Amino acid sequence: MDPYTPRTRPGGRKKNLGLSAKEYTKITGTIASVRRNRQLSDDIYEDPDVRIHSSRESRGKSHEPSFIAETSFVRAPLNSRVGASASIPKTKGKAKEDVLDNLPVDIQEALILEDLLYVLMGIEGTYISHHPEYSPEDDDPLKGIRFVVSSPLDSSLRDLTERIVPLGTYYTAISSFVESRSHLDFGLVNHALCAAIRDMLKDYQTLLSQLEHAFNTSPQFSLQKLWFYVHPTVHTLSLIYQLILELATTDDDDASSSSSSSESDPEQAARDEALGLGGAKLKAVLSDMKKSTSDAPINVKGGEVLTVIYERMQTMSGDPTAVKVYGTLLTAAGVPYVEMLRVWTTTGRLEDPYEELCVKESKFISKGILEVDYTDEYWERRYTLRDGSTLSSKRQHTGIPPPRTVGGRLPGGACIPPLLEGWKHKFLLAGKYLNVIRECGIEVQADQKDLTKKSLSMEDEKLYKFIEDAYTHANRTLLRLLLQDQQLIPRLRSLKRYFFLASSSFLTHLLDLAHTELKKPAKGVSIVKLQSLLDLALTGEDAAFREDVRVSIASSGLYDWLLKVISVSGVIGGEEGEGVPDEEAKKDRDREKDDKKPMLAIDALTLDYNVKFPLSLVISRKTILRYQLLFRFLLHLKHVEQSLASMWIEQKTTPWRRPVHNHPEFEQWRLRVALLRARMLAFVQQILAFTTFEVLEPNWRALEAKLAKVTTVDQLLRDHVDFLDTCLKECMLTSAKLLRAYSRMIVTCSTFALYTSSFTKSANQALAAAESGDGDQAMNKRWEFLKKFESNFNHWCKFHLDCVQYYASSENVSLLPLVVRLSSIKAMS
Repeated sequence: MDPYTPRTRPGGRKKNLGLSAKEYTKITGTIASVRRNRQLSDDIYEDPDVRIHSSRESRGKSHEPSFIAETSFVRAPLNSRVGASASIPKTKGKAKEDVLDNLPVDIQEALILEDLLYVLMGIEGTYISHHPEYSPEDDDPLKGIRFVVSSPLDSSLRDLTERIVPLGTYYTAISSFVESRSHLDFGLVNHALCAAIRDMLKDYQTLLSQLEHAFNTSPQFSLQKLWFYVHPTVHTLSLIYQLILELATTDDDDASSSSSSSESDPEQAARDEALGLGGAKLKAVLSDMKKSTSDAPINVKGGEVLTVIYERMQTMSGDPTAVKVYGTLLTAAGVPYVEMLRVWTTTGRLEDPYEELCVKESKFISKGILEVDYTDEYWERRYTLRDGSTLSSKRQHTGIPPPRTVGGRLPGGACIPPLLEGWKHKFLLAGKYLNVIRECGIEVQADQKDLTKKSLSMEDEKLYKFIEDAYTHANRTLLRLLLQDQQLIPRLRSLKRYFFLASSSFLTHLLDLAHTELKKPAKGVSIVKLQSLLDLALTGEDAAFREDVRVSIASSGLYDWLLKVISVSGVIGGEEGEGVPDEEAKKDRDREKDDKKPMLAIDALTLDYNVKFPLSLVISRKTILRYQLLFRFLLHLKHVEQSLASMWIEQKTTPWRRPVHNHPEFEQWRLRVALLRARMLAFVQQILAFTTFEVLEPNWRALEAKLAKVTTVDQLLRDHVDFLDTCLKECMLTSAKLLRAYSRMIVTCSTFALYTSSFTKSANQALAAAESGDGDQAMNKRWEFLKKFESNFNHWCKFHLDCVQYYASSENVSLLPLVVRLSSIKAMS
């Protein structure tokens, strides 16, 4: 028998009738009341026994015409009570009260028992009617129908009746909830919850049928016995009623808050008007955009439903009945959630049609993006947690729904059940690992042992063991794919070879081959020619994956770009804050100089490296950028070292070696030039030796040791990025103060090397003047020019050494060996 569930009548039906539904019910009720009152007035003075019999008989006779006229009453006999019972409270007569007043207590009990059997099914009785303020059109059906007991009833009977009557309210509310939440929009968890509640209602309906049978067959059946049988059910249905009220209230409050938030804000309107956004057409477009992007209230579904049930169970943990009822509902409602979780963690497929699971898929980020620009965005943002706990930047947090106004929970699938809160990252990663394998074209088969096991439940400890096993299995599978099938370790060694110059003979060959090309401005250099020269330099090398190495030209200088990055990312320490305005002014002046003097190709030269999925998850654009920064740092050192070595070769020629006894000042000048060149070369070689032998090589060995013991893919990714970040930090590329001092030093050295031919020309002029005996008039200019280089180098050398000593003693202990190395380069007195 289908339960009677009150619901709002559709408006279209009212338009087709001449009278409204209320007016029509009132008229039919009045007619039925007149008939019944007439029949009761004829029999009111008869014998009590006859009176009871005649009253029931007259009630049946009064409805016989309706059975004949309306076929629906024949098919559903209980509905015969609806029209008559609905009309009784609305009559102004006192016939019903007079009947109860004149009847004995046992007869009143019999009449109330019959009414209660109808009320417990949600149908209005003769003496137990709807509340005067109840309206089927206006009241929320999820709050149930309120019933009131007739006032002339005996007080003892009234007390028991009022205890039983709430069952009708509970039953109608729960039936309405089951009917409304069975809609597709509410998701699988709500469907499973409604199915579990429906099973409980079947037990309740079975109880009612048994009580009705006892009422019809047993003379000893009394109101006290009815209360004895339904007493446990009252508590059970009240628990379910409180649960559905909380679920319904959360929905209503969220909808009201979203509607109130969408109301116009006068301050916002004024700002829009000031910004030129006040036009009617533009407002319409913006409102359409807002409607399309969001802010529709999210139904209570998925993980939020499970959270509400679990929190109620924990709150009422002292009540065994509540624990049992809510535990049964939690287990039943969690079945589809656990099944989605099982499919995700064992196959890597996200089957969540109603967005109930805490794992979210961003379908616009696909593997195709990785072929063009292999960032690790696919790994970080393709699959995330709906609560935003896996996202780092504020920009990525824009897709997270706001919490509920009541309870502060995240809505829908963004709310993770408390039982799974500590496991959310593990089952996210387990599915992500398997999804990567599936993207490689390898079909992931679910473990047959898991399929044969019993179904898992939310409160079962086996669920946590299952997630742990799935996480371990996915880890091992993807690690095996990366380390063995995709040859990750040889790939990383090739990166070390090309970017860290582990075998730099190819670079020396390339610099010799591309000597003329690299002297050109960066904007005018031919990348195709440089690429062909690189391929030629790598031809004789026994280098793996050399076909993946590409030449690239950067758009800005290394040190300027690093200083911009550091200033934006906030890596600069607090002690740098005071000099920001002066530094910005210096940067502006430097930019103006750079605009006048175009950057050379040698300063913009870098390498790139092509990798395919899934290696692009480990060797992503972010990691390649770190490799490029270190490569450009080493390349600049190598280039300056090569330039100073060429200057040393140049200064072994006759103008620098020939003794000039009659010009001692010139001999002293030559000595000072050679000494400055030697100090600069020593500085560059010490930095280069420190970078390669005491930073890159030890950290690489440590990385190899970690990769040999790695057990998870995320640990592998972290170890790789940590290795690169450590190298950048120990190479002094993450501190603005160190970077600025070092860049001044290295620019001074490279500029000094550019004047090799000028110094040689000055030496020849001094020799010619010494031979002629006319005197050397330009010697003062030579000294002045040389002293500028000396003072600049001495100043920045001391400043750089002080910075290194400070950071070595405070932040970066690994710089201590560099302090010892640089201390040997003494400034001239």
